[in-house]
Formats: sequence, C-alpha cells, structure tokens
Amino acid sequence: MGVDMSNNPSTSRTKDFFASPALSLSLAGIFRDAGAAAAAAANNEVEEGDEGSGGGGSRREETLEISSENSGPGRSRSDDEFDGGEHDDDEDGDKNKKKKRKKYHRHTAEQIREMEALFKESPHPDEKQRQHLSKQLGLAPRQVKFWFQNRRTQIKAIQERHENSLLKAEMEKLRDENRAMREAINKACCPNCGMATTSRDTSMTTEEQQLRIENAKLKAEVEKLRAAAGKCPPGGPSTSSCSAGNDQENRSSLDFYTGIFGLEKSRIMELVNQGTEELKKMATAAEPLWIRSVETGREILNYDEYIKEFSVENPTNGKPKRSIEASRETGVVFVDLPKLVQSFMDVNQWKAMFPCLISKAATVDVICSGEGANRNGAVQLMFAELQMLTPMVPTREVYFVRYCKQLSAEQWAIVDVSIDKVEENIDASLVKCRKRPSGCIIEDKSNGHCKVIWVEHLECQKATVHTMYRSIVNSGLAFGARHWMTTLQLQCERLVFFMATNVPTKDSTGVATLAGRKSILKLAQRMTWNFCRAIAASSYHTWNKVASKTGEDIRVSSRKNLNDPGEPHGVILCAVSSVWLPVSPHVLFDFLRDEAHRNEWDIMSNGGPVQNIANLAKGQDRGNAVTIQAMKSKENSMWVLQDTCTNAYESMVVYAPVDITGMQSVITGCDSSNIAILPSGFSILPDGLESRPLVITSRQEERSTEGGSLLTIAFQILTNNSPTAKLTVESVESVNTLMSCTLRNIKTSLQCEDA
Repeated sequence: MGVDMSNNPSTSRTKDFFASPALSLSLAGIFRDAGAAAAAAANNEVEEGDEGSGGGGSRREETLEISSENSGPGRSRSDDEFDGGEHDDDEDGDKNKKKKRKKYHRHTAEQIREMEALFKESPHPDEKQRQHLSKQLGLAPRQVKFWFQNRRTQIKAIQERHENSLLKAEMEKLRDENRAMREAINKACCPNCGMATTSRDTSMTTEEQQLRIENAKLKAEVEKLRAAAGKCPPGGPSTSSCSAGNDQENRSSLDFYTGIFGLEKSRIMELVNQGTEELKKMATAAEPLWIRSVETGREILNYDEYIKEFSVENPTNGKPKRSIEASRETGVVFVDLPKLVQSFMDVNQWKAMFPCLISKAATVDVICSGEGANRNGAVQLMFAELQMLTPMVPTREVYFVRYCKQLSAEQWAIVDVSIDKVEENIDASLVKCRKRPSGCIIEDKSNGHCKVIWVEHLECQKATVHTMYRSIVNSGLAFGARHWMTTLQLQCERLVFFMATNVPTKDSTGVATLAGRKSILKLAQRMTWNFCRAIAASSYHTWNKVASKTGEDIRVSSRKNLNDPGEPHGVILCAVSSVWLPVSPHVLFDFLRDEAHRNEWDIMSNGGPVQNIANLAKGQDRGNAVTIQAMKSKENSMWVLQDTCTNAYESMVVYAPVDITGMQSVITGCDSSNIAILPSGFSILPDGLESRPLVITSRQEERSTEGGSLLTIAFQILTNNSPTAKLTVESVESVNTLMSCTLRNIKTSLQCEDA
C-alpha cells in the first residue's frame, strides 16, 4: 500500500525527541550556516588540500577562517589556491634542502561565480565536469578539484558548529525541565518524612519520577548527538554563546557569529529603519501603487510603480525564478494596543495567535531588547514555518528580522524584513521564501480597539503546487494579508469572549458557572491547536500516500505518545484527505457544524439523533461556538466536544469524543489540562476561483461570486494503548474505510456525488 508500517521500539524515544519543536527547528535549519561559505568563498583564497583533512591519514589539520571582503592581508592562508609548483616524485633526496616556496593564486570574481553556480547543482562534480570547467575558466583541473574539496570542508565545519550550538541550547532546556520537576517533587512531599502528602500527590510523584527517567534518557541521547556532531574549538562561537554565568550571555549571538550571519548590528538597524519607512508608505499609499481589482475587490500591487517608488533592483538577477506575493488588508481588532504589541514580540504568543498559519516559530537571536514594557526599538531575528491546513501544500520556511517601533503616541509599527546576507548565510540552499518589508501599522482607538493595516510582501521560489490548491496559493490568498488579518480578528474576539464576566444566558447555555465556561473554552482551544498541528505538511510529520476506496488520495502518518497527558498514550494514526466540492464554503460549514445534520455524515452516530448539552458562544458570528453534543444509541451514549470557528477566509469544525465523567467535572469548573483528547475535523477554504458577477441584481443569491470549496478532512485514532506497539495494516484499512464512508456521506447529503 505504500505505507511504512514499522516503528522500531528501540528508536522511539529518539524519534519523539526529534519531534520536539526545538530539535525540529534544528533539523529544519541544521544546514542554516552552510551558506556562510558561499559569501566567504568569493572573498577568500583556498589552498589545495585533502577534503578529509581531519582524518588520521592526512598530512595536516585543516583550519578554516571566514573573513570579510576587505580583510586584505588578514585573510586565512588556508583559503588560498596555489598554482602548484610541480611536485616531483624524486624529492626524497632533497629532504634537508629548503622547500620550494609555494605560489598562491587568487581566483577572480568570475571564476568564483562560475564554480559557485556548479557547486549549487553538484557539490561533487565528476572528472568530465571539472575538465570542462577548468577549460572554461582557464584553471588547472586540480585547482578546480581542490576548490570544491575545500568548499565542502568549509560547509562541514560550519554545520558541525551550528549543530553543536543547537544541541547545547537543548541541553539547557532539559536542565530547566529537570530543575522544575525537582521543585515540584519537593513541594509534593512532607518536609519531615519525605512521603507524599495525599494519594493524589503519590500518583503525581510517580508520574514525575517517570518524567525524570525520560528526561535523563533524553539528556544521554543529546550527549551522544553532541559527540557525533563534533565539538567546537575552545572559545568558539557556540561555546561562548551558550555559556552561562558570564558577561558574554548579555551579548547578541551575532557578536559571536561574525562572518556567518555576516552583518554588523549597525547595518541591521539601518536596514530595519529603511524597512519601516517602506512599510509606512505601503500601508498608506493609494493608487497608482495599489489598484483595486474589479473581479475580486482586493487590492493589487502595481509592481512597476513599486520598483519606481522604492528604487528596487531586479530581484531575479542571478537568482532562481521567484514569484512576488503582495497584499494589504485593513481591519479593527478587539484588543488593547500593549497586549497586541506583546503578542507579536513574544514568539510563543505569536504562534498561539495564528495556529492555522504557523507550525513552528522561534526567536533565533535578540539583537536589541528595546525600551520599556512595550519594548520600543526591539529587534530580533526570527524563524517561522508557515503552513496550510493540508499536507498537500508544502510549508514555507522563512527567516526574518522583526522590529518593534513606536511611530507616535497612538501608532506602532511591527516590521518584518528578510535581510539578504543574514538569511543567505544561514543556509542559501534552503531559503525558498523571504519577506520584503511587511508587517502591520497598529493605531490605538478608544475602548480597547485597535485599527490594524496589514501588509504582506513575500518573494518565493516557484514550486509545484497540487492543482486543487494552485489558484489559492498562486493568487497570494493562502499566505496573504487577508488570512493573517481575519485570523487575528478571530483570535482577539475569542479572547474577549473568554475574559467576559457578563455573558448573556443565550451565549452560555448548559453551563451554570463562569469557571465552567472558561474551563470548557480552554479545552476546546487546546483541541483546535492539536488539530492544526496534526494535519499540515510540517516536518513534525512523515506522510505516506494511500488510495481511498472512493478514489481520493489519503495521506497517513503515525506518532507515539509516551507521556503527554493531553492525548491518549499509545500509537496514534492520523489520516488526512483533501477534496474539491462544488459547494460554497459557508454552506458546507453550516452543514458540518449543525448537530441536526451530524447523523448524515458521522459514522459514530450510527444514524441516531444528536442532542446539544451545552452551547458557548466565542464570537459575534453564531458559527464561532463551542458545543457539547450527546449521541445516544442502544448500546451506549457518547459525548462529543466540538469547536467551530469561521472568518472571511477560512472555517474549521473540530471535534473529539470525550470521557463523560471527565467532561462533567470540566463543566463544573475543574481544570481541563489533564483531559486526554484526540481531535478530528474539517478545514474549509474557498477554492480561489472568484469571478465578477454574471448579472446586476439586488438578490443576494444571484449576486454571489463564490466558487467551490476545498475541504480537508482529518481523522486521528488511537490504534494501540502501548507506545511500543507497531502500526498494523488493519488500522490503516479501518481509517481508510472511515474516510471513504464519511466523504461519500457528505457528497450524498450535499448532492454532489459526481464531484
């Protein structure tokens, strides 16, 4: 079937360890420093030497030094390419004579450029390629050979240094976790006898002891990886930047990575200030810079006018062909300005604000901490993996510098811009997406409102996209300003309803207390975050393709949960399929969220009636709600927690069966963090095929320009309670049948069987 069913128990912990966000980021960026050699190679000279100079059979140990273009005499001698002075085999008799002085040759910029171009295509050129290149550049074949060898050696050294830095950072996190667990254990024990104070404490202590054992094993694995990756030289960049308890901790890691990130702090500040001015103009300018589309009503960037206005050089000169995505959206959000600014500058809050768009995010470096509580003037280098809620569209990895700047008493700017040299020196080979000056202008309004003008300006390498998603991706809708703005409005509205104390009865049926309402909303939010993380094309998952019984492609992935109390323990199978339906997104959303129609598509209901036990509004739109539904059958009854959300761009219906006893305690206001939940659900997008109206009329149904819908359906099931168990063919067959039946039921109910 094309599915890898084997999961080796002996490597399960290692796999789970690599699934952590920190290590996943290191895998996504493990070669991020490799591009540093590209910048250095054009400015340096490389001496002939063996590629494996670190091996036991080599004559000397290779040392690499990255220097700037104007380093002059200070550049490394190991980066020179010598002309060769011919070596005779009869030199044995002249051992006591003075050795010949080697002649060194500095490559021209043109030679470097041509060799770099070939290196990107083939780091290990064959003899024929080297011969051809040497004739083309007027170099000896061995000069070309040794240039490639030293180039590979440089990349390897940088990789090891960067990997070591990431592993050290992971070690620090593990130490903090270990320290926190020790404190928790001490609090749970009697200070006199050392025994647990209650039976509940006993179970918690046992669980924490298991976590400590797991923590120790992870530490051991990190140490093994460190040893395998190689150690940095004493006082090297990663050692210095990771050392604790000295003055170097207060310095930006850019200070240690001189020649890798390649830019001074003053130059970065100059570039972000230029980016701020460009963002202000992009946010406020009208025609001819922005022209409103007659077909869709969206604003389109006049790129010729943009190049003229900002004196932009041709971005495709000497680079792979790239596409430009530019969009602008204005909206009002229900949130205080300081809280909104903080949510952009705190990477964890930023990721939580946009769960459907961001699968991974990290602050790589804090270049400037800023002033005051709102961090005015803060500058930080950030990484993000952007996603769509389907495994059929690849994620986008982007490095950018984020700048927080107060423009006036009421206005702030959050500026994102990718800086060429910093970005490329992290890893030129993997950079497929970069940000031109983007971000938002935030204006404080009265009564806890903010006006936000969002500008998203991306430059991406053209890539193959599945035909179903080609229109929505190529039009810039998938990762554009409208998507970010509508998601921000939805999340801020959810927060307002969560914090509200005067909730009308009609917006909180079935729940008697405010504590119970908050506990349910927290559980629903965690369920939706889990769903967003589980179904995308992020490197968290390895997707395998199988064919469904109805002809659709299904992607399956499995993972093991060892100790996360928020999910069932054991082997979890996730199956996802995306289809196009000739139904408008709002009609499809209303059908899937309505409990009256649930028995038409949900296999679990067995065709029986579904009753709402509780209904909690979390937004002004009635589609933004959390419900608890009861499904009764002759054999048993089951409760389902459902979270539905919709905005102008995207809709979701996420649900999961829940333990009735545990859910009853949550309704009374008990903590929901230990409720194990495994969500399934739907993501609904427009297909991007909007067109101008066919007629002019006041009737809404005739004026509609909506096309069809892109429906992603996902199921997560627990296949085995034991984390050491293997995924079976029967489990995959079961989820395949479940997926096929559900899709068929939906198409039948919506009368689109031929779609």
